Amino acid sequence: MKTWLHSWRAAVRIARRDAWRAKGRSSLVLAMIALPILGVSAADLTIRSSELSVSEQLERSIGTADAVFRDPDFGGVPILQSPDGDNVYPADVKDGAAWPSGSTDLTKVIPAGARWITDTQGAAKLTTVHGLLQTDVREMKADDPIARGITTLVDGHYPRKADEVIATSAFLEQSGLSIGSTVSARNFDRPYRIVGSYELPDSLKSAQITALPGAFLTPYGKAVEKAGSLAPGTSVSYLVQHAGGFTWNSVKEINTKGVTVVSRTVRLDPPADSEVPLYQRDDWGDFESSAGADALLLATLATVVGLAMLEICLLAGPAFAVGARRSRRQLGLVGANGGSRSHIRAIVLSGGLVIGVAAAVVGTVLAVVLTLVLQPFLEEFMGQRFGSFDVRPLELLGIALLAVLTGLLAAIVPAVTASRQTVLASLTGRRGVRSTSKVLPVLGLVALLVGAAIALYGSVITDQFIIVAGGSALAELGVVAMTPAIVGLFGRAGRWLPLSPRLALRDAVRNRGRTAPAVAAVLAAVAGTVAVATYTSSSDAQYRAEYSASLPHGAVSFFQMEDGGRDVPAVADAVQRYLSVDTRADVSRVAVGKPGCPAWGGDAGCGLYEVMVPPANVCPMWVPTTDGSDPSEKFTPEQRRTLLREDWRCKQGDGGGSVYVDGGLLVGDARLLKVLGITDPAAEQALADGRAVAFSKPLLAKDGTVGIKQITDTKAADEASADNKPAPGKVSSIPAHLVTGDQKTYGLQLLMTPATAKAAGLTTVPLGAYFSTDSLPGTEQRQKLDAELAKIGAGVDLTIEEGYVSDDSIFLLALTVFAGLVTIGAAGIATGLAQADAEADLKTLAAVGAPPRVRRTLSGFQCGVVAAMGVVLGSLAGLLPAMGLRLTEERQQLRFHEQTIAEGWGGDLTPPYVPIVVPWETLAALLVAVPLGAALLAALVTRSKGAVARRAAT
Repeated sequence: MKTWLHSWRAAVRIARRDAWRAKGRSSLVLAMIALPILGVSAADLTIRSSELSVSEQLERSIGTADAVFRDPDFGGVPILQSPDGDNVYPADVKDGAAWPSGSTDLTKVIPAGARWITDTQGAAKLTTVHGLLQTDVREMKADDPIARGITTLVDGHYPRKADEVIATSAFLEQSGLSIGSTVSARNFDRPYRIVGSYELPDSLKSAQITALPGAFLTPYGKAVEKAGSLAPGTSVSYLVQHAGGFTWNSVKEINTKGVTVVSRTVRLDPPADSEVPLYQRDDWGDFESSAGADALLLATLATVVGLAMLEICLLAGPAFAVGARRSRRQLGLVGANGGSRSHIRAIVLSGGLVIGVAAAVVGTVLAVVLTLVLQPFLEEFMGQRFGSFDVRPLELLGIALLAVLTGLLAAIVPAVTASRQTVLASLTGRRGVRSTSKVLPVLGLVALLVGAAIALYGSVITDQFIIVAGGSALAELGVVAMTPAIVGLFGRAGRWLPLSPRLALRDAVRNRGRTAPAVAAVLAAVAGTVAVATYTSSSDAQYRAEYSASLPHGAVSFFQMEDGGRDVPAVADAVQRYLSVDTRADVSRVAVGKPGCPAWGGDAGCGLYEVMVPPANVCPMWVPTTDGSDPSEKFTPEQRRTLLREDWRCKQGDGGGSVYVDGGLLVGDARLLKVLGITDPAAEQALADGRAVAFSKPLLAKDGTVGIKQITDTKAADEASADNKPAPGKVSSIPAHLVTGDQKTYGLQLLMTPATAKAAGLTTVPLGAYFSTDSLPGTEQRQKLDAELAKIGAGVDLTIEEGYVSDDSIFLLALTVFAGLVTIGAAGIATGLAQADAEADLKTLAAVGAPPRVRRTLSGFQCGVVAAMGVVLGSLAGLLPAMGLRLTEERQQLRFHEQTIAEGWGGDLTPPYVPIVVPWETLAALLVAVPLGAALLAALVTRSKGAVARRAAT
């Protein structure tokens, strides 16, 4: 034991001395190993620091309160809740029954002696320098000790008066305002002065203002109804402090009064699932289980780490091999003085150990420093402040051990090779006769064939992605194992090459120990890039084919669904002023109830309308049943397929479009037909004659009319819908013309003129406008239009149809650049090692009178040869997994398509289009540009002249 320890100590000392002598080579290997360690360690520190503990989460959500009380709006009936308060159900509601509704007075539920403050939240359109900004509004005494931790004051002071507010830094940045500015809500005369800025630690990008309780909003949304300018949805919660806190039993007791409680005590020490009544319901499902997702994540992480280690070993191994050859005289002296082969292996392995430990220390230290320096930028990017700077020593130690393990793995093959050399060969510098293993290529060929068969089986028979990925990985490893033999085959092409590339190719073939790993590293990087690029290009082609335009190319539309469309004329004028408009078509919608009702109704005094479908025109699979069961279950899968394919009542529209009003009904004129590209002279004549134009055959009754039902009593309509009965309302019958043929209507189902709607007793309000344009707007035009819309302050939904825009072009470019950098880096490493290893040959060339440029030319071709071989092999290897995955997706999507039709869900009857597209641009860049660039770069950085060595003494 003592002898073993002493020999390893000596080996480590020798390796450390050699590493210090060869600083360039050592720094190169250290950087290769340390960079992944730096990245993984920094990611670990960032993720752990950004993960908040339960205590930190509670501090940011409820401050120092013991609990927060909320009204679930169930009218005070007993409820069941999860311990975290995220899931709430009425306790006594049976399956399928309507849920209760109504508010609850929370103050009557708060225990006596408790101290509390209110936290009221809503939204408003606030005046800014640019116009109006939709902003979250909060009412809370933010400087109260209970609220400590919810907000962080950055500058100024908290509100002290009813007309003072504080604003988040994000709101000040977006609005152009500052501390001291005044702000008010739209149509709300009272101004407020901004007296401070703050941030929400959990949401740094939120635009929000905070006022004192009762200053801006009032509980239960009363201010919303009075002002008429604030968005609905105002809610109030109570932050409560109570001696002893709130246990799970006290939470359940409060639940019986219809109030939700998020308790600090319960969150810190949650009860067992068996003690949670909600979890005992028959209809409760645990949707939070992520064991499968976690397993997939771990498998993906392990694969990435394994491939990274393989890349590093492939690139670092030749460096240790060259180092061992440069130190062969020293290793020969060890053998001449009684050292065994194990001692020589220990010395070379110690080189990997020394570099690995140094890389682990450097990578870990740099990761800590880098994370601390970048923490403010990371917090801004992630949109939340970190908790405490969380350093997990065991995790960092595990990551650091990967560096040590990688260094040792990279030195194993060079250590075994060096130990097999005789003492005489080491002392004289002779390399002897080297032969290539004949077993490794055979094993690689077997792995290639088996992996390809597994991938084919997974894609054609089982439809399992994991099988395809596993088979592809095995096949790629087989190609890596065959690389030395394949490099030898490339050498046969040297007879047709000029002198410099012939020398470079023959040098690469003779020294496969350093060429093959570099080629394999390039192969692995390029194969992954080609696989991802092929899969991405194929998916992009599929998305392009499936893309459904909402308007004709270059057309523009906008809708204003709220406020009775009062800003529609101003918005339409702005669009026409800033865009190159050819035709403008104003449209309106049918409104039921008081003026200013939103398009979806629901507010007090607001009704709805319904475009009637005659009972005889309803698809048999969609006829409502009296017992509420699925009507399609009465049909067999084959009958459903037949109905969807052949029955006109069951066929769907053209899909797509941007018409969001009920039934696709718009009120306009023939100009809308022109904008949408609908050519039907009969339709234009029908509009002129006072008839409606229908684009869906089921809407027409036998007498050639369409029915519009106005529903004023929405409560009665809801009750009727629950009983599967028609909603009560007045029906207006309007003569209509049916447009036939293959016309794309972009969601429009029914069109009538304002005069026709008025004659039918329908009230209309402005909705928006459609525009055809001469050309797509540029960036400057869009900015001017957006600024004008901000001044108007209208909440509009603006659509500009630009056609399908792929987001993958930048991604593919990034992949190509990444693969190019790895290729150039690996080829450059191989070239540098070749120059160090073949220094004697270069000096011999100089001695026999070779021109100086030969050295530079040879270096460039050496780098280009390695890059070219790796790129060619990687491109071929990368196509297999991508094709397998696409074939698997095709089978899955086809099966889902058939299932959709069989179950009567409707939709497009066309089989899914799942193409396999080869990214020729990416392949061309990899096959031509990357090797050429690597060769030119290596030639430029290589010195033309080298020192002529003296003749060695014999």
